[in-house]
Amino acid sequence: MILASRNPHKVREFGEIEGLPEIEPLPEVVELPPEDAATFAGNALGKARAAWEATGEEAIADDSGLVVDGLDGAPGVLSARFAGEGATDAENLELLIESLESVPIGSRTARYVCALAHVASDGAEQVVEGLCEGILITEPRGSGGFGYDPIFVPSDTGPSDDRTMAELSSSEKHAISHRGRAARLLAERLSGS
Repeated sequence: MILASRNPHKVREFGEIEGLPEIEPLPEVVELPPEDAATFAGNALGKARAAWEATGEEAIADDSGLVVDGLDGAPGVLSARFAGEGATDAENLELLIESLESVPIGSRTARYVCALAHVASDGAEQVVEGLCEGILITEPRGSGGFGYDPIFVPSDTGPSDDRTMAELSSSEKHAISHRGRAARLLAERLSGS
């Protein structure tokens, strides 16, 4: 199955999720459409379609991001380019931390969202969604994960666990992550269970 991404973090994460076929990264020659849809699902489906059309292979694509309640849903679909086109994870993280300074602590609730689109060999399409709820802190912690993980404290680890996503082991993260949940839901659908 082709993953419509060349992001090594995503290729590794999807490759570690049980129940999905073997994941291959997008060939270098395939050009993906711009991520200019208004929704995560729209962006994911556009990329999955492009990968399927270019390769003829079964394809999946995700569009993921962080939705912050106290910022009216930002960074949302702009999560990967919150600080501008070509921004690094560090630049996006820094801008989000600055943006949170004006947000009351009680309004720093957030969720990671993953829309995962699948285009089968015959062109049939489906989109599933996974969520991971949590709160944001303004002092980054941990060296695992990527993106906004160092300031995202997931709710699913329990009220007495204040570790960020970047402090969790890979298996702990996959068990509760938005991407893991979406991938497991897709794997269930593909297996017919």
